[in-house]
Amino acid sequence: MISTSTLGRSYGSQLLFEGVSIQFNPGELYGVVGANGSGKSTFLRILAGDEEPSAGKVSIPRHTSVGVLKQDHFAYDDVPILDVVMMGSETLWAAMSEKEELLEKADEEFDGERYAELEQIVLDHNGYTLESRAGEILEGLGIETEVHREPLEILSGGFRLRVLLAQVLAASRDVLLLDEPTNHLDILSIRWLEKFLESFPGCALVVSHDHRFLDNVCTSIVDVDYETILLYKGNYSAFVEAKKSERQRKEAEITKQQKQIADHKAFVDRFRAKASKARQAQSKLKLINKIDLQHVPRTSRRYPRFRFEQVRPSGKEVQRSAHVSKAFGNNKVLEDVSLTVRRGDRLAILGPNGIGKSTLLKIIVGQLEADSGTTEWGYEAYPGYFAQDHREQLSDKRQTVESWLWDLCPSEPIGFVRGHLGRVLFSGGEAAKLILCRFAVEKPNILLLDEPTNHLDLEAIDALVEALQAYDGTLVFVSHDRWFVSKLATRILEITPDGMRDFEGTYEEYLEKCGDDHLDADQVVLKARRDKRKKKAAAKQGDQKGRQGDRERGKLSSRLEAITVEIDTAETRVHEINEDFCDPTFFDKTPHARATKLEKEQSALKARVDELMGEWQEIEDALSELDTAAAVQ
Repeated sequence: MISTSTLGRSYGSQLLFEGVSIQFNPGELYGVVGANGSGKSTFLRILAGDEEPSAGKVSIPRHTSVGVLKQDHFAYDDVPILDVVMMGSETLWAAMSEKEELLEKADEEFDGERYAELEQIVLDHNGYTLESRAGEILEGLGIETEVHREPLEILSGGFRLRVLLAQVLAASRDVLLLDEPTNHLDILSIRWLEKFLESFPGCALVVSHDHRFLDNVCTSIVDVDYETILLYKGNYSAFVEAKKSERQRKEAEITKQQKQIADHKAFVDRFRAKASKARQAQSKLKLINKIDLQHVPRTSRRYPRFRFEQVRPSGKEVQRSAHVSKAFGNNKVLEDVSLTVRRGDRLAILGPNGIGKSTLLKIIVGQLEADSGTTEWGYEAYPGYFAQDHREQLSDKRQTVESWLWDLCPSEPIGFVRGHLGRVLFSGGEAAKLILCRFAVEKPNILLLDEPTNHLDLEAIDALVEALQAYDGTLVFVSHDRWFVSKLATRILEITPDGMRDFEGTYEEYLEKCGDDHLDADQVVLKARRDKRKKKAAAKQGDQKGRQGDRERGKLSSRLEAITVEIDTAETRVHEINEDFCDPTFFDKTPHARATKLEKEQSALKARVDELMGEWQEIEDALSELDTAAAVQ
């Protein structure tokens, strides 16, 4: 659907990428990853036609519509929220608006022919479903129906960006280019977006720093690194392993080449002066010259080294909040909240946006005053706070970074300060790293972190997780990053409109116990149903032979196995065709008829897999019903 040929982009002497030849196909979702500044967003802008490449070209078939996630929400301040979303379908919105204008002037003059043309445009673009589609998408992204007719300006910045995301999703494009769509989404909205993209029939490219999101939705990973862009099949976890193995192979090959060269040189140095060995020495020299010594290119990925220590342990009870309530005008965000944090807790606070998570942290650290209730720190509690808008914590904007950090440790030499900044790879304009660096200097024994991963790239998030896992103090954090939560939490506090759920255990244990974290609920419930069915079937297998239910179960199970084999075969063939398509030279060297035939075969196979998956689910349900009936008997 979209292809690039020897694409390159540089700014002066700074090369982002070159020689990029990739084809992006319908039905595939590509995760675009790379270090901050490597060129991910630039690549999407080039694909969208908003920026020119320095070399090469982008090919997009005629009549292919491309949707791009925009950030210019201020352009719509006075526009009703629902209208902002519908305006993303430019042709349709223009036709609908002109229809309204014709109807308003119908008493004076009515152009029936033009009205009929506009009506046809509306019908061709499914215009009569646009409003309901836009409303459903807004609700899925956490914007309630009650405000859909209100102007966009009533929403906060993060929710305005959700409206722009809804705008591009509702427009029914063939291609979606989404740059950090999860940045302002909460747990519920991220999962909704995952389901939307999983069912999206077109081609989508998504830049994201969310590990689990990339794992859940991506069929391929587009890696912007080594001053080029490469395609890896599979999700993010598969990409990490593939890239690691690829680098290890290259390093092993280079080591082998270096050893060969060293052995040849040693022979030459030893026998060059010997007449009887002179010919062999010359042969060795020729062999050395023939070896094309490879090199591992320098990666743009850089891993900061965060380090957190506590200056001294706190008492057993770190913090206690009792009957805390807080409202902003008529909006009550916290009501009668009581919470005790113990030394060594690694507490993750979960819940949708606007439920009061950040407010609770601000009350605990004293940045907000509760309307009622009390909060108090325990013995020797020494907190460090990372605000969601952490730039507010940089008190004097006129200070240099070094002087700001040095003020926190005036007895230390300047080299101490520069060493800490160097470890976190601080390069300016990175307030998040600066606050985290502050913790390394101050050594708090309790860290309270509000969305710490929001402005970090994948490498910095990995490094932060590693440092927090090694931290021996108490950790309380708010996050919508499920991978981040799963790596750190040993206690889950979920805040809901109906109250709080305080769960002692890891994130995975929480999912297994509750089964409704709004994220992987479908998979959890399905797994539980399968496990239950298998357990019951095994228990009853011996004494149910010969019964009608058992015969039916046998037929269904046999069909299920056959479907599984057929699905595996079809998916393997789809993968083989994808591998052919990913070869940059494939479409140049392959006859058009052959390529078209493969595309049709792939499309038919995907349709067949969808059909088989539907039948598979029906059989699973039938088996579950048989087990239920057997249990009742």
